[in-house]
Amino acid sequence: MRLGLALGYWGRGPSTDHVPLAQQAERLGYDSVWTAESWGSDAFTPLTWIAAHTSRIRLGTAVAQMAARSPTTTAMHALTLDHLSGGRMLLGLGLSGPQVVEGWYGRPFPRSPLTATREYVDVVRQVLRRAAPVAADGRFHPLPYRGPDATGLGKPLKPITHPLRPDLPVLLGAEGPKNVAQTTRIADGWLPLYWAPSRPDVYGPAVHDLPEGFLVAPMAQVRVCADVAEGLLPVKAMLGFYIGGMGHAARNFHADLMARMGYADEARRIQDLFLSGRREEAVRAVPDAFADEISLVGPRERIAERLESWRKGPVTDLLALTSDPHTLRTLADLNS
Repeated sequence: MRLGLALGYWGRGPSTDHVPLAQQAERLGYDSVWTAESWGSDAFTPLTWIAAHTSRIRLGTAVAQMAARSPTTTAMHALTLDHLSGGRMLLGLGLSGPQVVEGWYGRPFPRSPLTATREYVDVVRQVLRRAAPVAADGRFHPLPYRGPDATGLGKPLKPITHPLRPDLPVLLGAEGPKNVAQTTRIADGWLPLYWAPSRPDVYGPAVHDLPEGFLVAPMAQVRVCADVAEGLLPVKAMLGFYIGGMGHAARNFHADLMARMGYADEARRIQDLFLSGRREEAVRAVPDAFADEISLVGPRERIAERLESWRKGPVTDLLALTSDPHTLRTLADLNS
């Protein structure tokens, strides 16, 4: 099982520790470093900055939001960074949810998410292969565009720049069983959310029949500390925000996943508290047991013991979400 460093996205401003953390991870033998985006900093620019200050570690987006860019634009970002970094790019994509897609990007959330994702990946693959001018007769991502207000002058184009790698890895963030099953068919890897080693079945039967070489790269908060309950507080804060605030009360994919994992009542309570403005109570309502099973928190010995269960399953890459240099070193030691 390889290790990756997950840096997430910026808060109120740039995170000054991201480059030093990525450099330390590279020295420690981590295989990859990952950035993200929500509705603030983007995923590609910080990753490019990190690429300029490292030499070996692979560079992933976890995730770049599909609604933020057309598939050809995303492919341009990926092939450019792949060239600049000497072939280190890993393209992680995610659909996000209606709240973000419609509220931030001003686009309709696709009524057929599986179809929209499949079309998007197909166009990205066409660009990276550069075997022929890119053309797609799709419902969501048609190329050339021939819909309302079209001039009729568009024509299929090939990228001017020759991609460094036609097989640049594409990974997808997927939560529902149907989405996960499609991911195993059209992508090179999967970025699970809330991975619990003891509950792979919540993602459906596809988890037990993965293609050879398929990447499974869940993100987990990792913290070496003496007090487990205290160490779980950042995990619970993240869950309170995602379960309670990252989506509408009637449509929240994160809450749905928590419910499938056996915490349906708790998920509804977290949503109710968060949406009524009682955010601190929402965080406290996150069960310690749920936060604990999707993270690696506690003394070194406890993390070492729990790490074994992550190695036994289908996980190929553990993406550690941490800003603590000591935790980075400890995890590297335990996984060596």
